[in-house]
Amino acid sequence: MKVPQMILAELRRLTSTRMSLIALIALMAVPILYGGLYLWANRDPYGQLDQVPVALVVADTGAELNGAERNLGDEVAQQLIEDGSFDWQLTTADEMTAGLDDGTYDFGVELPADFTASIASITSGDPHPADIVLHTSDANNYLASTIGTQAVEKIRTTVTEKVVAEAGLTMLDALDTIRVQLTDAAAGAGQLVDGLAQAGDGAGQLTTGATQLADGTAQLRDGAAQLSAGSAQVADGAAQVAAGTAQLDAIADRIGKASSDATAALPQVRADISAKLTERGLDQAQIDDVLAALDPVGDRLTAVDSRVQGAVAQIDQLNSGAQQVSAGASTVADGAATLATGTSTAADGAAQLRDGATALGSGITQLEDGATQLRDGLSSGAAQLPSYDADTRQKQADTLAAPVDVERSSLTEAQNYGAGLAPFFAALAGWIGIYALFLIVKPVSKRAVTALHSPIRITLAGWATPALLGAVQMLGLFGVLSLALGFSFAHPLATLGILLLASATYAAIVLALNVWLGSVGQFLGLVLMVLQLVTAGGTFPWQTLPAPLAALHHVLPMGYVVDAMRQVMYGGSADRVWLDLTVLVAWLVGAGVLAAIGVTRMTHFRTLRDLQPSVIG
Repeated sequence: MKVPQMILAELRRLTSTRMSLIALIALMAVPILYGGLYLWANRDPYGQLDQVPVALVVADTGAELNGAERNLGDEVAQQLIEDGSFDWQLTTADEMTAGLDDGTYDFGVELPADFTASIASITSGDPHPADIVLHTSDANNYLASTIGTQAVEKIRTTVTEKVVAEAGLTMLDALDTIRVQLTDAAAGAGQLVDGLAQAGDGAGQLTTGATQLADGTAQLRDGAAQLSAGSAQVADGAAQVAAGTAQLDAIADRIGKASSDATAALPQVRADISAKLTERGLDQAQIDDVLAALDPVGDRLTAVDSRVQGAVAQIDQLNSGAQQVSAGASTVADGAATLATGTSTAADGAAQLRDGATALGSGITQLEDGATQLRDGLSSGAAQLPSYDADTRQKQADTLAAPVDVERSSLTEAQNYGAGLAPFFAALAGWIGIYALFLIVKPVSKRAVTALHSPIRITLAGWATPALLGAVQMLGLFGVLSLALGFSFAHPLATLGILLLASATYAAIVLALNVWLGSVGQFLGLVLMVLQLVTAGGTFPWQTLPAPLAALHHVLPMGYVVDAMRQVMYGGSADRVWLDLTVLVAWLVGAGVLAAIGVTRMTHFRTLRDLQPSVIG
């Protein structure tokens, strides 16, 4: 009997009765049901998150932020509800707790009473971060808690960007105001420099004038000193003259009085002489002759008295003038002394003024240098602060809040979450399908051993039947993935080819286990499936596995099936596909050779162990 005939004989046995046919169909549908239903259920779970009920508690009482009363809790809640990433439901804290307990909500998010106040504290002396409280219950769903953590992190990022953008805009506006003020200050400093330059010129002129004034007042001081000395001498001489004229005036006054008295006495003397002459017995004619002789003397005496009185008057005037001259000379001397003192003080003041003007000029020069540096520094500082309009500053603030924008560049990209899991679950479904088939397919029948004496043909016949049935399973699974679930394939034929090769390889491995170990080998096939389920790297990267399991990843075939599927499904590297195929072919050939060796042992040797009943089944 030839190999094709043995394959047909086994297929006829599997379909010989209605129950056998039902069992075969059911087992054939296992990988389709497993892979198809699982991937259908997880085709795009992230696209359905808006159906996940989440409690949102806003206890924020608000606070002053950036000069205005704000309630960031209400703003965040409004944004979350409008975004619709989850089925957000505003509740109280008690309602949230009750909802988490009875499963109404998958998780809850609470914005506490001091939410806005904590954010506003950044400008206070007690800065502290705001809290976003995540309430979860793993009794509802563990992954929901994980998703809730990611949601809270997104809220934190959103709030951070919002606050930083507002603070950044305030800062940029302040910097622009500072730039304008610096520009104005630089202009004012320029005017100050010009004014100081003019003041410097004036200070120079003041220094020149003060120097001239100091020289002039020094000369005036010297002249006033000489004048004071001369006027003092004049005052002394005038005082001596005044004293002499005073004595002369006194003598003149006595002489004038005597002359005046003598003149006044003339009539009485004439009368006395007349009386005496009368007594002497002279007649009137004689008396008149005597008196006539005496009258010229009286006239001369009267004339002398007149001259004496004139001289006395002149001497009085001279004395009065001398006294005035003496008094004036004394006043002049006092004034000259005062003038000398004043001019000396003025000379000292003028010298100080000259020195002060010189120091003022030097100080103004230094001040002008400082004002020039101030002007240049303000101009330089203003130039370093760029000038942007309000729209540009708003964009800068937004960029400051989110300075890094993730731009995804994918060499390959899965269509959705389900398509991302498809390589793993398709590979696993292929193993499950082959394992299930070997529950009813006989690895090596006694008829095959009797009819075919060649171990290689016996092995080929035992492998071909499950391999062909596994190929039908893979065709059905590929149809479900591509048609029912709508997954796209960069290389559909290559994907189908890898599924077929994987199923054939699994068939060879399970066949070898059954040939060598019988029912125990069938059980080990289940154990090997579990090992590959955790080491294939179908969900998390295989690098996250413990070291022993990571080592198995490089050995067991399912990891290579997953990798090859990803490359041809998403459009990856062809070199990696060829490496994966090489490993799979090596497993296929190796398992086939091992199975052939086992068949050879079965056909040529019989031991008491072969006659013992199987431990399993």
